Amino acid sequence: MNYVDGFAAAIPAANKEQYIQHARAAAQVFKEHGALRLVECWGDDVPEGELTSFPKAVQCKEDEVVAFSWILWPSKEVRNSAMPKVMADPRLQQDTNPMPFDGKRLIYGGFQMVVDE
Repeated sequence: MNYVDGFAAAIPAANKEQYIQHARAAAQVFKEHGALRLVECWGDDVPEGELTSFPKAVQCKEDEVVAFSWILWPSKEVRNSAMPKVMADPRLQQDTNPMPFDGKRLIYGGFQMVVDE
């Protein structure tokens, strides 16, 4: 069954184009290593919650936007095999493709798909 890696991050609004370029480069690398799809979404209607919310989860600042993304893999095994290769790929290193956001506030996790209709 397919497997999903999900991510949320606070991106400076001024870095939107840089973020898109970064994501496109990353998508190519992930797909070369077995990912089926990579989707990046720019926050458009992401309210601040009273107790929890996307903005709270990533400590979003006033000049930042929440980005939400996911990578679809054919299986957890493919993902587990690919991730060390992806992380070692020179095209994704900080000096060649720096993250245009604070990676310390990135949240992520791997998810088993249970409904896909």
